This record gives sequence, C-alpha cells and structure tokens, in this order.
Amino acid sequence: MDTDSRSPTQPPGEQELREILAPLIDTRPEDIPGDTNLILLGMSSIDMMRLVGRWRRAKVPVVFEELASAPTLNGWLAHLDGLRT
Repeated sequence: MDTDSRSPTQPPGEQELREILAPLIDTRPEDIPGDTNLILLGMSSIDMMRLVGRWRRAKVPVVFEELASAPTLNGWLAHLDGLRT
C-alpha cells in the first residue's frame, strides 16, 4: 500500500527530486548543485528516459525535451513546478 500523501499526479518537490537523482549520479541528495549539468555529473540519457516514463505512469505530464534542454536540478524543478495543479 502506498502511504505517500502526495497526489500521484503531482510532480516531486525539491527534496524528493534530490533523493531520486542522488543514486543516479552517485552522490548525496544535499550535494547536488542546483545549477550544474546533471549529464556532466554522470546522469545518462537512459536514466532521464526512465524517470520520464516513471513520472508519466504516475500521471505527471513531464516533457522529456524540457528536461533535456535544462538538465540541472533548478531547470528540472522549474519544469516540474510548472506542472503543479
């Protein structure tokens, strides 16, 4: 049973996004710089596609091209925050 109080259609917030990204780039969530390119930190395009698929299955309407065009924590947060209802 999912005990997450967040609606399944809501995108992740900053802390949750940091926790999702940290293992993909082999760092601690608090050590992810907001303005550093996630690709340069070790994230692959496959990782990005998997995250988009995961979020779309959860009914979060993310746009891969938006994430790819601004591959930073801050860029992703801006896109995800724009999807909040």
